[in-house]
Amino acid sequence: MARFELKLPKMGESVAEATITSWLKEVGDTIEADEAVLEIATDKVDSEVPSEVDGVLVEKLFNVDDVVQVGQTIAIIETKGEGSATTVTPNNNTEAPAQAKEVEQTVTSAQETAAPIASNEDRFYSPLVKNMAKQEGISQSELDAITGTGKEGRVTKNDMISYLENKDSKPVQAAAPAASAPKQAPAKQAAPVVVSGEDEIIEMTRMGKLVAHHMVESVQKSAHVQSFIEADVTTIWNWRKKVKDNFMKREGENLTFTPIFMEAIAKALRDFPMMNISLQGDQIIKKKNINLGMAAALPSGDLIVPVIKNADQLNLVGMTKQVNDLARRARENKLKPDDIQGGTYTVTNVGTFGSIMGTPIINQPQVGILALGAIRKVPAVIETPDGDFIGIRYKMFLSHSYDHRVVNGALGGQFVKAVKDYLEAWDSKREM
Repeated sequence: MARFELKLPKMGESVAEATITSWLKEVGDTIEADEAVLEIATDKVDSEVPSEVDGVLVEKLFNVDDVVQVGQTIAIIETKGEGSATTVTPNNNTEAPAQAKEVEQTVTSAQETAAPIASNEDRFYSPLVKNMAKQEGISQSELDAITGTGKEGRVTKNDMISYLENKDSKPVQAAAPAASAPKQAPAKQAAPVVVSGEDEIIEMTRMGKLVAHHMVESVQKSAHVQSFIEADVTTIWNWRKKVKDNFMKREGENLTFTPIFMEAIAKALRDFPMMNISLQGDQIIKKKNINLGMAAALPSGDLIVPVIKNADQLNLVGMTKQVNDLARRARENKLKPDDIQGGTYTVTNVGTFGSIMGTPIINQPQVGILALGAIRKVPAVIETPDGDFIGIRYKMFLSHSYDHRVVNGALGGQFVKAVKDYLEAWDSKREM
């Protein structure tokens, strides 16, 4: 028999950890290759972790609600024969390589960590929380006093971080006399929720909490600046109206304005590659590929950002199919981890909700995001060789938020102006 280590797979360059939401298999269950073993959740998408081998689940190294790092072993599956799976040699083999003993070391470490801190009938503590308590010198009584925001009041990683930050920020008190017993500093308690008899308390969804955290983090990290410009999209409006029915018959896809706008944005990013960057510390990472994130609403009301890979290499037909496929699978909660990773620039369509403009928050670690406003029919001055006159035009606002730490006003303004120019230069005789 061989023992296969089931590890948490990589979810994307910006995803370092995931939370176990449920185990689909129990110890002793038979598992087939590619069969889902557990469900996990990241700050971007929920997913299943399948087994790479046939075998029997013999050990689960983490519990539901535990936070697991990418690459960590989360379960042991016993397989028949050696095969190519990573194996863990039994304990009685003294010549086992260090790699084969990783799981034993992981379990031993977890057991040692759990020694000073123990769960009780009232509260359960995950191995991660216990380990943080041990490293920071937090006693059992101190841990018991921390208010938990997790499921059933469990203390989460974020609760620990918040507690430690508040604890470290408190002024140092003068040492008490030796004869006096040291007093335990009271844990910071959450403010009570005050409601009237007609109010309703609604618990935020897990994804809602994560999105809220990342939005606040982005505002605190990036120096947000906005540039606004109005684009005349009358030609595009009329062209789409003329070709959309034939497009549906030929391609079986609905031609919306979104892929048209995405095409123009991809071209502008190719013209201004310093908008297609990310910032890590003091280093600017200039991205080779143009991967457009497309903010989409989930049935729950939360937002997710699926990514159109190599958007500048797609023609309008390919862009339309990509946009429609990602939007449909987002609505059906069928996006895969690969669908939401690798974005280099993000676009959000606030016009869908009737807004004429917005000031979107940057999707870290990117440095820019463009909001598309609603298309409106408005009176406008039209310049011609024979003079100016008033006419009815279809116009929209483009709202560009960018990180002023690395993108100055000139670049931010020139980029959104390039998007406008591409939209207004649309060929009314373009063939599909």
